[in-house]
Amino acid sequence: MNVPPPVPPSPPPSPLAARIPNYMIWAILITIASVLFCCIIGTIPGVIAIVFAAQVNTKLAAGDEAGAWVSSRRAKLWCWITTGLTILGLCWTIWFISAGGMAHYQEMMQELENVQRTQTP
Repeated sequence: MNVPPPVPPSPPPSPLAARIPNYMIWAILITIASVLFCCIIGTIPGVIAIVFAAQVNTKLAAGDEAGAWVSSRRAKLWCWITTGLTILGLCWTIWFISAGGMAHYQEMMQELENVQRTQTP
């Protein structure tokens, strides 16, 4: 009967590995904020940040500290990109509303409806 050889125990993670931040909370919160503040463009990098944040713990569990550090830095970078886009989206939304953008949009839609009503037989 073939018995596989015993698997040697993996070395314990270094104390430094326990301090590698994964930025998962930041990535999730800023992705949700990007959706709420009308910045759909910011949602895409937010999802990328979530993916890299999830990779940190997976790589640590596999014993890949260097890979965990790389994923941590990439998650942080994408969190900052998402934060910047969300702030820009929020500023654009505030400007759009304060400049009467919604009222102008409603007027245009009303005019289009009136034109369609007059052209239909």
